[in-house]
Amino acid sequence: MLKPGDQAPEFELFDTEKNQIALTDLKGRAVLILFFPLAFTSVCTEELCSVRNEMKIYEKLDAQPVGISVDSLYTLRQYKNEQNLNFPLLSDFNKEVSLAYDCLYETFGFGMKGVTKRGAFIVDKEGIIQYAEVLENAGAQPDFQKIKVKLRELVG
Repeated sequence: MLKPGDQAPEFELFDTEKNQIALTDLKGRAVLILFFPLAFTSVCTEELCSVRNEMKIYEKLDAQPVGISVDSLYTLRQYKNEQNLNFPLLSDFNKEVSLAYDCLYETFGFGMKGVTKRGAFIVDKEGIIQYAEVLENAGAQPDFQKIKVKLRELVG
């Protein structure tokens, strides 16, 4: 399991606009990586919309949120548009990044295999993990209060 102080695993995924986004492309500011199980589900929508609604806070903390799930980029585009999300959603359809970050259920509800676990990671400007939270319970949400405290510490 990844923990604070570890080098963040590099990744390159497609966003909803069919652009390849790499973690290294986001260097220069903190990155809040939010793994979420599935688009269009209630808890995921609540979580991601809360980030949308607080985007000004994340901007002041010099942090770039990104959401990652195993949904296709086409599904994520529809979801992003419907929810008016104002940060990138990245498709980990091949499950490689979710696996690298230890955020993959072996078995999820309804017999689905290989669904992303809910997780939150803060990666600093140098690519080092400063916060790591992986939730086994898909109905729970990351501790956004702790996330904001850590981001404030990084801003100094």
